[in-house]
Amino acid sequence: QLAEEAEDSAEIDPSTDGDGDTDSDTSSDKDPSNAQQKPSAGAASNSDTDKPDDTASKPEESPPAVIAGDYRDIDKAPEEVQPYLVDLIELDLLAVPTPAPTPTPTAEGTTPPPKPPTPPAAPAADEFRPNQAMTRREYARWLLAVNNRFYAGERTRKIRPGVTSSQPVFQDVPVTDPDFAAIQGLAEAGIIPSPLTGSSTTVTFRPNAPLTRKDLLLWKVPLDTRQALPTANVSAVQEAWGFQDAAKIEPRALQAVLADYQNGDFANIRRAFNYTTLFQPDKAATRAEGAAVLWRFGNPAEGITAAEIRNPNQTSTPNNEEADSTEADG
Repeated sequence: QLAEEAEDSAEIDPSTDGDGDTDSDTSSDKDPSNAQQKPSAGAASNSDTDKPDDTASKPEESPPAVIAGDYRDIDKAPEEVQPYLVDLIELDLLAVPTPAPTPTPTAEGTTPPPKPPTPPAAPAADEFRPNQAMTRREYARWLLAVNNRFYAGERTRKIRPGVTSSQPVFQDVPVTDPDFAAIQGLAEAGIIPSPLTGSSTTVTFRPNAPLTRKDLLLWKVPLDTRQALPTANVSAVQEAWGFQDAAKIEPRALQAVLADYQNGDFANIRRAFNYTTLFQPDKAATRAEGAAVLWRFGNPAEGITAAEIRNPNQTSTPNNEEADSTEADG
């Protein structure tokens, strides 16, 4: 009887199975989640710290090597020209850009005049774009501004800007043009070829067209010599400069090129183009080359530079021009 009671007790005891094991052991075997350790809060936070920090600051870009005024791209110009740009920009003499003039509406039924060349897009506020082709209006504006600043105290060397009461010399430069005063003034002074100088075919100025090398010299050299240009021919220019393409230079420009040679080491061609055996008269001049030409006015015996305007105590010679410019910048 006692044995039977023991068997009955074993059958109804829920804490054991047939093998004598407890239910807790059985449930552990059947539920694998109970056997795995759950990650602690601390472990989770450590895994977060292993992620890369996206907010980490990137290394700052190094500033440009040469800055003038608000322009940060002067170091893109040829190295030997950069001091000339810095001097003139710091003197606020190379203003860019000027918006193109608004075309005058034509009467209904008439044929509008041909569109002038589209000027290059305006640069950003901190861009000078020294290697960009210079327009004819830009050079006229700079030429008059630099000449009158260099000779501010010498009335007989200054050029009088055009006035709006004057009859426009060029058909495409009306009195409403933003650069009328400079272009008209240079034409009336005989610096720019026009009908006033006997060039009856030059009735338009083409202000937004690129300035060529031959005009870069032709407009500037008379302001260096302050006298009539010398008689010149292809042979004389070839002998002086050794230009292989001297035959491609127009007669009037030949005179300016030969006169520039007489400036010796102060020649505009040497300052703007360094050593070359090709003049390439119809190639567009860049803003940097225009600045190099405008940096100095005068002949070998008497001249003035932008560096001297910035620092009146300095005088320049061919050997110390760049040094003077660098010191003035400092």
